[in-house]
Amino acid sequence: MSSSYEKSNFVAQISQLLTNRTFIYNILGVLLFILVVIFGVLQWLKIYTNHGQKLDMPNYIDQHITDAQDDATSKSFEMIVNDSVHIVGKPGGLIQNQNPNGGSQVKEDRKIYVTTTKYNPDVIELKEPILPMYGKDYESLRKQLQQKAIASEIKDFKYDPLTTGTILEVWHGNEKISSSNIRLEAYKIERGSRLKFVVSSHEGGSFVIPNVEGLTYARAIWTIENSKFSVGEVTYANDLGIEDLNKSIIVRQNPVADGSKLAAGLSINLVVKAP
Repeated sequence: MSSSYEKSNFVAQISQLLTNRTFIYNILGVLLFILVVIFGVLQWLKIYTNHGQKLDMPNYIDQHITDAQDDATSKSFEMIVNDSVHIVGKPGGLIQNQNPNGGSQVKEDRKIYVTTTKYNPDVIELKEPILPMYGKDYESLRKQLQQKAIASEIKDFKYDPLTTGTILEVWHGNEKISSSNIRLEAYKIERGSRLKFVVSSHEGGSFVIPNVEGLTYARAIWTIENSKFSVGEVTYANDLGIEDLNKSIIVRQNPVADGSKLAAGLSINLVVKAP
C-alpha cells in the first residue's frame, strides 16, 4: 500500500515537473546552447579544413578587364592592373598578361597582376631623321615608319624624268604634311596610323591584282609589294586570338583577284584571322 502510494506520488511529481514552464524553458535553453555549440564547432572545422587550400587560377588572357575582375572577385581573388599597352587592331581593356598564370595553383585571396590593352593609342612625335619627308626614298622611309608601327601607302604616282620612288607629298588623312613647300621639323601622330605618299615615277602602268587569300600576312605583304602594289587597310575577322600578325591568314582581299589590272602603287585591303 505504501509502495503504491510512493509510485503515485513520484509520477505526480514528474508530471508536475514536466508541465512546469520554468523547467521547460531551462531544458529548451540547454538544448539551444548545445545546438549553437555544435554549429560553431562544425563551422570552425570547415574553416580550419579549407585554410591554406590550393585553388586553380583561371586564364583571363584576352578577356575584358571588367568581366575578369567580376569573375576573380567571385573566386576570392583580387585583380590589379599594373600596366597597359597599345596593340594595333585590338580594342582597349583586354588582358594580355597575368601573374600568376592561368592554370597555376594558388591560395585564396591571391592578388592577380594583369597588363591590359590601352583604349587610346600612344602618340609618337616624328622628327629627324624621318622629317622632313620630301625628297626621301619611299622604301627606306617606309621601313623606318614600320618600326614605329606607322603604316605607309602609296596614294599616287607623279611623272618625274629624273627620279623614281622619291617622296613628293605626304598625307595624313586629309592633311598634307609634307611637300616641296611644307617641310615640318616635328609632327605628332598616333601609333598605328597610316600615311599616304605621292612618289615620283618614270612611267605609269597597271598590273594584274595578285591573289593572296589563304597566305600568311607576311607572305601576302611580300607578294603584294613585289606585284607593284601596297598593303592598304588591315582588319580582323574577329577581335581576339591574333598574337602575331605576320602569322595570321588572309581570308579576304579588296579588290579581289579576278584577273583584272590595277594601277601600280595602289592599295589592296586585307582581312585576316588567327592561324
